[in-house]
Amino acid sequence: MRVSDDSLVVDLTNGRTVSAPLAWSARLLHGSVSERKDYLLIGKSVGIHWPQLDEDISVDGILAGGKWYESKESFDQWLISQRRPS
Repeated sequence: MRVSDDSLVVDLTNGRTVSAPLAWSARLLHGSVSERKDYLLIGKSVGIHWPQLDEDISVDGILAGGKWYESKESFDQWLISQRRPS
């Protein structure tokens, strides 16, 4: 699994590689490189968890395609919590 500046790329156990745009996950899109690198495979590798970003994405969700939805209110609260004091 790797995250580039614009994509999430996952190597599946069946030999396929699938990718999804980071734009599908506002938290990954707004996360720093170090936050994106801090991930855990969860549920016997059926999902990915980014603890610093409080984001979970399932392999099924990647395979299904389409944007992963989060309410604007939830994302706005998360974004405010990520701001560091000046």
